[in-house]
Amino acid sequence: MVTAEELEELINDAVGDGWVLDGIQFAMRDSSRRPSMAFILFVRAGSDAVD
Repeated sequence: MVTAEELEELINDAVGDGWVLDGIQFAMRDSSRRPSMAFILFVRAGSDAVD
């Protein structure tokens, strides 16, 4: 389940491992207002950006 607590735990774990949060995208179902999936995007701290 996508909950604020679960997202917070996953983000804190990744940031502790040296990743930087880049964004979050939610996948919604038509029949529900609650997201069914969340895609959490990270980049490695100090990495060079590639265009």
